[in-house]
Amino acid sequence: MALSRQARILSPKQIELALHFLSCSRHAARNQLIFLLSAKAGLRAKEIASLQWEMVCTPEGEVSDQILLYDKASKGKSGRCIPMHGEVRSLLVLLRDHKYGFIPTDYIIETERAKRTSAQAIVNMFWGWYGMLNLNGCSSHSGRRTFITNAARKISTVGGSVRDVQMLAGHANMRTTQGYIEAEPQAQIKVVALLCKRRSNNPSLKRPDNLV
Repeated sequence: MALSRQARILSPKQIELALHFLSCSRHAARNQLIFLLSAKAGLRAKEIASLQWEMVCTPEGEVSDQILLYDKASKGKSGRCIPMHGEVRSLLVLLRDHKYGFIPTDYIIETERAKRTSAQAIVNMFWGWYGMLNLNGCSSHSGRRTFITNAARKISTVGGSVRDVQMLAGHANMRTTQGYIEAEPQAQIKVVALLCKRRSNNPSLKRPDNLV
């Protein structure tokens, strides 16, 4: 997929804007959780719709510190274990505490008419939210691209590599992960400037005698 046709990634301010907007919506906690499962866990629309309580809770019913996404809830065999972001966990605790008759196999995202929703319904939700926020070019894939891009930019600071990002994303092919990552022009400028600075400080470099 060409970069120009990919869903736009979200800036920190846009994420805050979306969360504030959703906090005023009907079913605010559920809607904020849907958004954060995309932006802070990198889940696909299908994965959000298919997520069950047993995938985020311990056997004792406590919300875990990781999302254990089964293959059946994912795309193909891209089930994986994702460390849980603090904001995601807080919303899960809130929803669990307000759920009557907690059953591990229940789906987390429910609607007023059904005990689960569909991937298309999740896609439509994102489409409507981004439309009302005038975030043109954003879709249900924007949060996932944002998560993967941010992880790729920071993974080296904690001793990881793009391979770790690939595992978090649930991609079978590294090239797929690389295609999700948004380039950062300012970082390119800074790294070239850093290389130039090191070159200019190299004592082995001599000024040409015939330079006018």
